[in-house]
Amino acid sequence: MPLTISVFSDVICPWCYVGKRRLERALDQLGLRESTAIAWLPFELNPGMPADGMERALYRARKFGPGRAAELDAQMAELGRQEGIGFAFETMTRTPSTRRAHMLIAAAGQRGRADPVVDALFRAYFEEGRDLGDPEILRQVGIAAGLERDVVDDALGNAQLRALVESLEQQAAGMQVTGVPFFIVDRAWAVSGAQPTEQWVGLLQERRAE
Repeated sequence: MPLTISVFSDVICPWCYVGKRRLERALDQLGLRESTAIAWLPFELNPGMPADGMERALYRARKFGPGRAAELDAQMAELGRQEGIGFAFETMTRTPSTRRAHMLIAAAGQRGRADPVVDALFRAYFEEGRDLGDPEILRQVGIAAGLERDVVDDALGNAQLRALVESLEQQAAGMQVTGVPFFIVDRAWAVSGAQPTEQWVGLLQERRAE
């Protein structure tokens, strides 16, 4: 039977980007990439963030202190280089609300396009420094990732998609998911955090053996 993996993540979480790359590498090594169904589920790191976001430098300074924030960015940039991710923190000026981004991902998931849209959103935010709270940026990213313009336009204001995102986030809270990435394999195994590729290989081999 094909593997199914559900992933709670946020598109402004660098560990989620790293976790995606590590999982994909493990699936490639095992020859499971094409036969694995991955569902991307919403988790907002900052659910109370204003719709237009805030200055990233201010947000990071308040959360970590300016010195510690710079250290964390440098450490993540180095880790990114090891994973083939070009984190460009110096170009990132805004920390956005990700509610509309999750609505876009939900719409993409209904059309079998969630994975490329998630990848495009990660790349836009972390490697291109684009503001994912800006509806026009989301339109550009969604269309470039293969969604029709009318689908993207509808997704960014669709009340049903907003309710779906909120419902899934409530489910995550009910499951006591407090951090991301959080993976659920075959609706049975929970894997928390951006596990190394070799650990994923072992876990997936064990799952297949069952």
